[in-house]
Amino acid sequence: MSDRRTFLKRAAGASAGLCFCGCPWAPMAAAAEPAGKGTRRQVVVGGRRIRTVDIHAHVNIINVLETFKEYRTQLDNPTAGTEAEWSMETPAARLAQMDEQGIDIQAVGINPFWYRADQDLARRIVQLQNEKIAALCAAHPDRFVGMGSVALQYPDMAVQQLEQGAKKLGMKGFLIGGSVNGEELSSPRFNPFWAKVEELGSLILIHPQGFPDAGKRLQGNGALFNVIGNPLETTVALSHLIFEGTLDRYPGLKICGAHGGGYLPSYIARSDLCATRAPAPCRTMKPIKKAPSEYIKQLYFDSMVFTSEGLRHLVAEAGVGQVMLGSDFPAGWTNDAVDHILNTASLSDAEKRAILGDNAAKLLGLPA
Repeated sequence: MSDRRTFLKRAAGASAGLCFCGCPWAPMAAAAEPAGKGTRRQVVVGGRRIRTVDIHAHVNIINVLETFKEYRTQLDNPTAGTEAEWSMETPAARLAQMDEQGIDIQAVGINPFWYRADQDLARRIVQLQNEKIAALCAAHPDRFVGMGSVALQYPDMAVQQLEQGAKKLGMKGFLIGGSVNGEELSSPRFNPFWAKVEELGSLILIHPQGFPDAGKRLQGNGALFNVIGNPLETTVALSHLIFEGTLDRYPGLKICGAHGGGYLPSYIARSDLCATRAPAPCRTMKPIKKAPSEYIKQLYFDSMVFTSEGLRHLVAEAGVGQVMLGSDFPAGWTNDAVDHILNTASLSDAEKRAILGDNAAKLLGLPA
């Protein structure tokens, strides 16, 4: 604990080195203009003021790739990181937008762009990012929660980064990609990582970076690399964690699938039939401990399904305790994530309170 106090004291004021942004693999629309000075929106459900917690939001380090420009050819996108490609704002502007939208707390993390980096570069990027995120959270402890970075391409180092992030820097969770340079998260090589995550009790947010294996099929109009590719990546990642036995091996894992878990919760019954009725393509399937739909009930999902019917269905499949407010801020997909939940008539007041904040607060270990 003394090490963490020393770090936080040294890091005070360091949040000026942060910007808030969307995904670096494609230029994003500029973030909404900061709200003017005004009253912070109070979200009330059933006559009671509640605390809202956004489990899915983004932040980045200003010009981090410029800091490591001598290594840029190692990274997934050597041209990323310029000011033209990042939607940038100050912490004060982000707080103003949160106030306007009725978001009390955001869990902020960074989409992994460093999975192709060598070990030294990956270590330096992760250390810098985690320290800056911790500084932001220290400067605004009632508004931000840190989702740390790890260099998952080096599982042993990732284990060390988990330990340091959780115990020294106070990270409540960690953000990882849906695969690592084409390798599934269920690969035995990542078992030490999952074992440490389970031991620490940290929340893992799986955030996709498209589905590159689809190649030409997702080119063309409609931004299909994102619109279809991102949820597809999450669907495949979660399916492998189920069918390759990772969730059986580490039953205490707390994993949240971004973007409503992709397509998996909407079509999990087909996986159930593969595991039980064993139609021809499934007859060589290795057994798992329970029906795939039962694993859905131990995974977590953000609320980014955009319609009330979509949210109703997600809650019906996963259970209300598995769904949390998510905005993907500031990628531009929504600026009414709170109202999306408030306006879903099928949800009771208790269910709305759970999704808007209670579930995430419990998972992240936030004080009451």
